[in-house]
Amino acid sequence: MDTGEVEKATAFITVEIIEYIPKSVVIKTILKKSTGNISVMSVDSGEGLTERTMPFDTFVQIIDGKAEIVIAGKSNLLATGQSVVIPAHASSLIKPNGRFKMIQTIIKSGYE
Repeated sequence: MDTGEVEKATAFITVEIIEYIPKSVVIKTILKKSTGNISVMSVDSGEGLTERTMPFDTFVQIIDGKAEIVIAGKSNLLATGQSVVIPAHASSLIKPNGRFKMIQTIIKSGYE
């Protein structure tokens, strides 16, 4: 059965498990549990993500390219290797600065 997750107990290079697709946002699940999930996302140039508010803390790490992460009105320009934690209940907007890939980890415990 294909869960959409990566194969467990097998090494992989995160930035290589997802490709850029023209004019698209692509999401691949690495691990999905009731207590949270880890996914990797690629965003092509000119694409964006809508502003949202999550009820859980969210860890974001840029693994290729650059993106602007706006949290409660405060801008953070992140480049490859940089990370930020978006606090639960804070509005956030992820704006591409060219195309980029990121890891997103959502931790659900403590806020149900």
